[in-house]
Amino acid sequence: MEVIGAENLPPEPALIVGNHAQMDGPISCQLYFPRKQYTWCAGEMMHLKEVPKYAFNDFWAQKPLCIRWFYRLLSYIIAPLSVCVFNNADTIGVYHDARILSTFRNTVSRLSDGADVVVFPEHDEKHNHIINDFQTRFVDVAGMYHKKTGKGISFVPLYVAPRLKKLLLGKPIRYCAENPKERERERICDHLMGEITSLACSLPPHTVVPYKNIPKRMYPSNVILEGYTHR
Repeated sequence: MEVIGAENLPPEPALIVGNHAQMDGPISCQLYFPRKQYTWCAGEMMHLKEVPKYAFNDFWAQKPLCIRWFYRLLSYIIAPLSVCVFNNADTIGVYHDARILSTFRNTVSRLSDGADVVVFPEHDEKHNHIINDFQTRFVDVAGMYHKKTGKGISFVPLYVAPRLKKLLLGKPIRYCAENPKERERERICDHLMGEITSLACSLPPHTVVPYKNIPKRMYPSNVILEGYTHR
């Protein structure tokens, strides 16, 4: 993977926010990101008893009914490997219950130590042909970081283009602690989603790897043209 736009990284630690591109986003950042970084990952994938349910629902629930039994079995088979990989990689577990506080504390700690933190905040609702809408509360990490250090922090957009073997970093946006939380969430997420879309559309025609695990024949193109299908 070629990294383009590294000059957009600020000299201090930053939050890097990208399109998930299924597993391509996290794996690419672990292997090719130009600075020390920790990546947010689903906390359930780090706990043996929680892997099967999460993996099936998140990865394979949309598979045809006649073969779902295979993927339910597979979700149990991959559990030990998942726990090994996710607990030994440079990751920060993300949870959607009371444990989310540990996610935020660990993130602020890593940033304070000088590392970047990579976040893939897409969820099921579609935003455009490039990305899905962002869950917005990850932005609150910047407020916690400001309270601890007295410093602001930048969010840097990232577009992962597996088919072109490129990671593109765009123009950052800086958190403003004086603004209300809701306003900052909206302002920062709007900038990031817009910038990621612009980065994708600036590239030659290519297939976009979407957030959802859909059949490959349904993958969108970064170029929308009537009667055009990119392969």
